[in-house]
Amino acid sequence: MYWLLALMSVSLLGVVALGFYFEIRPVPRNPSTVNWLKGTVGVNLLTYFGALVGILFLGVNDVMAAEPAAVEAAKEVSVGLGLALIGIGLPTAVATIAAGIAVGPVGTASLAVIAEKPEVFGRTLVYLGLAEGIAIYGLVVTILLLGRI
Repeated sequence: MYWLLALMSVSLLGVVALGFYFEIRPVPRNPSTVNWLKGTVGVNLLTYFGALVGILFLGVNDVMAAEPAAVEAAKEVSVGLGLALIGIGLPTAVATIAAGIAVGPVGTASLAVIAEKPEVFGRTLVYLGLAEGIAIYGLVVTILLLGRI
């Protein structure tokens, strides 16, 4: 199992190393280089997802062979507590999605206005901050609800 984790780690480190290498030394635009890059990325992704599937299938045996003490600790979480934890996480999830939906148009409009009038940069930051505040409010509600358990 650890060899699969090592394989995934090497695959991810390879992607990061190639990214740094190509940032420092850009690739010329000829067809043979592009085909080589596509093949390399394809093999890297195939290796990564193959190792991921292997971990999923081989990791099931380790989870199913858990010791009784771990099973007893897992039984302490009731259905009601599980539903409460899901309900506590929902304000952050919904507020984050709403903040993302709000920041998109506000950010686009801010960039358009700043391109025409650079002196209104401060005001546009206020509007972006208001849109981002939605996510902060959701996080605060989640923290307050966690204190109630």
